[in-house]
Amino acid sequence: MDTYNLISFCGIFLMAGFAWLLSTDRRRVNWRLLGWGVGMQLVFAAFIFLFPAGTTLFLAANNAIVKVLDAASAGSRFLFGRLAVPPGATDGEPSLGFILAFQAFPTIVFFSALMAILYYYGIMQRIIRVFARLFSKLMRVSGAESLVAASNIFTGVESALAVRPFLAAMTRSELCTILTVGMATVSSNVMALYVFTLKPEFPTIAGHLMSASILSAPAALVLSKILVPETGVPETLGITVTPDVERESSLFEAIINAANAGIRVIVGISGLLLAVLGLVALADMLFGALGGYVNAHLGTSLPCSFREILGLVFYPFTMALGIPPDDTALVARIIGERVVLTEVVSYQDLAAALAAGKLIHPRSAVIAAYALCGFAHLASMAIFVGGVAALVPDRTRDLSGVAVRALLAATLACLMTGCIAGVFYTGNSLLF
Repeated sequence: MDTYNLISFCGIFLMAGFAWLLSTDRRRVNWRLLGWGVGMQLVFAAFIFLFPAGTTLFLAANNAIVKVLDAASAGSRFLFGRLAVPPGATDGEPSLGFILAFQAFPTIVFFSALMAILYYYGIMQRIIRVFARLFSKLMRVSGAESLVAASNIFTGVESALAVRPFLAAMTRSELCTILTVGMATVSSNVMALYVFTLKPEFPTIAGHLMSASILSAPAALVLSKILVPETGVPETLGITVTPDVERESSLFEAIINAANAGIRVIVGISGLLLAVLGLVALADMLFGALGGYVNAHLGTSLPCSFREILGLVFYPFTMALGIPPDDTALVARIIGERVVLTEVVSYQDLAAALAAGKLIHPRSAVIAAYALCGFAHLASMAIFVGGVAALVPDRTRDLSGVAVRALLAATLACLMTGCIAGVFYTGNSLLF
């Protein structure tokens, strides 16, 4: 283990220690949970990165996802023609360059429909139950928490529907966990967007993002339970909970509903990007004017943009990820901006940095890709609180009360996942 791998390993416990400092009740923290959660992450990562069978499985999954993405582009090319042709490809005519709306967004609709098919035939429910039992037995969290954590590896805010009957009686700690696991992971349909964005510069990104989403689930359980420890007795503690899912009457109905849901996700992301990027640009103008005035009169060099400020805040955490010093400032800015600009913008900036050769070390790109794999931002916090509150209006106050802590836990969970990737990174691995 070289110096950077050792820093990444220590970073795992730095994230947990920072959460402990801000815990609502430090004496009630379940350290067994930390041990099993980190242990599960290390075992899974070791299997994928170090063992030939795991490496083979990883590469097979990556290749399968890439081939599915190629199939997904058939519909967008039919609808949008040359606008949907990605950079480096041809479809009778050369590509016009990368266009997010016409090349990446349509994959969300396709993957929504594909997941609906897997749910219709009960395949996803079986996979989710395996993960849920693993979390429940080893980490001793409630059955409802385990099920939501397992569901969020593959789905988004709709995972709360799987435990709808239990939401009203959940403890404050459980509610925090529900929000945390939602924001610390990404849904399969949106993950396809990130793969499409990074694939030209990072050929094995699909496999890495899939493993990142799996690794972040136990990390989210750990950080949530440290920040808001359990003080009550959960209704489903020690009980295996099965998903409460309504099955469509036919396969075609499932595909139609999923495609419509995918369109709503695209509209939501588009509206969010339009609003947030515009507001951040306005804030940067104000910061720039104020900072320029102060710097000119005091001879200082204060940061004059949102990105720079967030980069400074996340700089020490980025160092703890095991990022080489040459790349720390850039990666800190990319990770920090996600809090406001969403991971969609951060992944685009990571892809741009790779294409421009701004990242000196491949290690930095790998760790950043893992650390960004989550909905840990302010807009997502509002979406998850609103979505769960719509299911249990009587718990709106409790959900709002733990929302900020859940966002912090999700952010630290994503950073912990980045540390795990840093522990096992080796430049000569086939996976990198």
